[in-house]
Amino acid sequence: MTERIDLDGVLIVGAGLAGLSAALACAPRRTLVLSASSLGEGCASSWAQGGMAAALGADDAPALHAADTEAAGAGLCDPAAVAILTREGPAAVRALAALGAPFDRDADGGFVQSLEAAHSRPRVARVGGDGAGLAIMRAVIDKVRRAGHIELRENARATALIQDGAGRVLGAVVQMDERIVEIRAAATILATGGLGGLYAVTTNPRQARGEGLALATLAGAQILDPEFVQFHPTAIDIGADPAPLATEALRGEGARLIDAAGVPLMDGRHPAGDLAPRDVVARAIAQEIARGGQVFLEARAAIGAHFERDFPAVFAACMAGRVDPRTAAIPVKPAAHYHMGGIGVDVWGRTELEGLLAVGECAATGVHGANRLASNSLLEAAVFGRRAGEAARQARVLATAGWPAGGAAVDLIPPVLADLRARMSAQAGVVRDASGLGELLTWIGVQARAHGPALPLVTARLVAQGALERRESRGAHFRSDYPHALAEAAHTRQGDVKAQAA
Repeated sequence: MTERIDLDGVLIVGAGLAGLSAALACAPRRTLVLSASSLGEGCASSWAQGGMAAALGADDAPALHAADTEAAGAGLCDPAAVAILTREGPAAVRALAALGAPFDRDADGGFVQSLEAAHSRPRVARVGGDGAGLAIMRAVIDKVRRAGHIELRENARATALIQDGAGRVLGAVVQMDERIVEIRAAATILATGGLGGLYAVTTNPRQARGEGLALATLAGAQILDPEFVQFHPTAIDIGADPAPLATEALRGEGARLIDAAGVPLMDGRHPAGDLAPRDVVARAIAQEIARGGQVFLEARAAIGAHFERDFPAVFAACMAGRVDPRTAAIPVKPAAHYHMGGIGVDVWGRTELEGLLAVGECAATGVHGANRLASNSLLEAAVFGRRAGEAARQARVLATAGWPAGGAAVDLIPPVLADLRARMSAQAGVVRDASGLGELLTWIGVQARAHGPALPLVTARLVAQGALERRESRGAHFRSDYPHALAEAAHTRQGDVKAQAA
């Protein structure tokens, strides 16, 4: 028998930085936060290395940060959302520092800031070189655990949203250990993270499979630009799943990409060289690997003996893979890293469905466009997480009958999931074409008929269909059969796809 919880407050599905920032902002409204794993584990926020981009320096300004963000977004950013992100960014960093996030400081007490790709100046506030995400999450989790209005439930996974006849979202059906619980809430916030786990090579937790997008899609929410998946060019190629990340800050400190013969890879490919936009660097590496070559990150001269001190997370990952970055170049390859598309929302995180909000990587706030600027993701989670929480705490209770949208989720058996991940990397990866995307969509359709409406299949279909429909190359999306950008940038909008997802 299904249990039921009636919550006169806010239900948040997901416990990364976006979800927890929203939860804190819901005060004093009662808030229930669901984490699919133990709190702080299984979320990409804890794995973020680079830090938070914000105009904190005397030679910087929100307008300059906004200009860099929009340039990276290749015509698809929402200027209003970018203005909010960059204007509120410095205060968000300072607020996290006040919570106890130990950002690196200089001798005068100012924030140490790193240079990352496509930024016009150093503006990435960091922790211990490459430990920002984990340190920030620890500070926020401590605050959340002490917040009287927040209840936490770990090992809880939403399998469907609950809706009434008018389409209003009333809560979610949740699997808690061996129990199925129906949770009714005045407002529901999806903060379920990205979809890198749909790819064979990813820097994300493997359980990050875009389930929030699937839940929202099955309820009839609009999905914006699902084809835009950012591939980080320098995942450490040591056979690990997920692949550990070699932060872009290494190249900001002078590390170089080289081929197997030691020849610099990016010379002559882009004016910014090794700090070219991520899509440019990822394609260059992917092309070299496709030719049978290897690519390495040469950091011995730039960092060398200081590696363990300055970049401890990267150092530990390399050593675990039996690569000593002090004495050897680091083997790298592109990996699915961040999803710019997502559930369509306004600047307060509200979707078109009453009662449903979304925030973080599963949402499309408009700040990333076609290609996320480095280290804007943690900033977005903090800034827009707070805004979504403020909006949700004002939701009114509407008691009415409702039922699950799309039915309970069906898990994919391991061999089918492994096949899906391999196909996504091969056919919806760094380089795409109509033939591969068509084959992928046909395969997804066959699997959906055989295995039911598994959430990973629903989300994979969104990505593949969006990539097939976008007959151009823009930002992180590259079509070898349409290698140029169209003169006018336009969004891909996918609405209610219940029929094709079933």
